[in-house]
This record gives sequence, structure tokens and C-alpha cells, in this order.
Amino acid sequence: MYNPLKLFRLIAFIEGVSFLVLLFIAMPLKYWAGLPLAVRVVGSAHGILFVLFVMSLADVMIRYRWSLFRGALIFLSSLIPFGTFAVDYYWLRKAAE
Repeated sequence: MYNPLKLFRLIAFIEGVSFLVLLFIAMPLKYWAGLPLAVRVVGSAHGILFVLFVMSLADVMIRYRWSLFRGALIFLSSLIPFGTFAVDYYWLRKAAE
């Protein structure tokens, strides 16, 4: 059966990994190895995943009647490296059970 929270957690995980790849692999390749294509490819994929993350977050907020404050904290955590994983570990995992 379709579970919006589990889908959101999956999207958040993939988006978090793409953010780390962008920051710690693609950006160094661009600036230290002169390969700007790495940022273009990974950045585009991350951008699409980020939009999916935001759309899925909005869906979960509506379905589970989460507060705007909770949604804002989860959104802001996605802007911090490893933030998505911390929110999942301390908050979303328990909500999905």
C-alpha cells in the first residue's frame, strides 16, 4: 500500500545523498580539476530531487496535519549538509512506525 511518509523519507534520503555528492564530489571536481560538467549534471539531478522533496513535504504536511513550524524545520534541515539524515533519524523514523 502507498505510504506518503515512507515515500517522503525515501525522496529525502536520495535528495540528501545528491546534496552531499554535489558538495563533496562535484564542486571539488569543478574547482580543483577544472571539470564544470560534474556540477552541471549532479546539480541538475539535485535540483529535480529538491523539487520532489518540497512537493513531497507539502503532501505529507497536509495528509498528517503537520504544523508549519515542523515543516519549516524539516525544510531548513535540507539546506544543511547531513541535516536531512539527522531529521530522519531523530524524527521521521519514529513517525513512520
